[in-house]
Amino acid sequence: MKKLIMVAVAAFMVTMGVNAQNMFIKPMVGATMAKLTKLDDTKFKIGLVAGAEFGYKLSDPFAITAGALVSMQGTNFKDTDYEKDAKTTLTYLNIPILANYEILPGLAVKAGLQPGFLLSAKSKGKEEFGGGWVEYEHSGTEGMKKVDLSIPLGLSYQISDFVIDARYNLGLTKTNKEGDDAIKNSVIMLTVGYKIPF
Repeated sequence: MKKLIMVAVAAFMVTMGVNAQNMFIKPMVGATMAKLTKLDDTKFKIGLVAGAEFGYKLSDPFAITAGALVSMQGTNFKDTDYEKDAKTTLTYLNIPILANYEILPGLAVKAGLQPGFLLSAKSKGKEEFGGGWVEYEHSGTEGMKKVDLSIPLGLSYQISDFVIDARYNLGLTKTNKEGDDAIKNSVIMLTVGYKIPF
């Protein structure tokens, strides 16, 4: 898997070097709505995402992009009689590699592959104890896979040099090392970016 990722990145860099006039960088920032699959009583967790993508325009309708995005993911849990305000926050460095096709002026569809690298993990909430509520917090990535693979699918619309981007990242790999349940990331992402050609 690591060799495949390195080959894809190397091919992207070689392609970009062919014609620098068709290259651009796009700083971007936005929000995520994330859940972890196969868990009971979960609801979407709102987080932040920020980073930049580098792109190369192959022709009028086609472009390829590769980015580096720090993304807050995880899930929130519904309140129960024994636990409330519980949430798990997983922070990833995601590397989306996308093919972009412009179907109308300014409007593009995109799909690709996204390896992600787990930076941190934190769980917190309140649990019932002795007739009252006690706060708890746990940090650490033990028992979790450090590399996550997903398929990003989305749409973007460019207005002047600003780009509005909406994506769904479908998790392919388990986030947990052990256990029979295949707990995976499921993330909706909405960002605004500024396209800078160079």
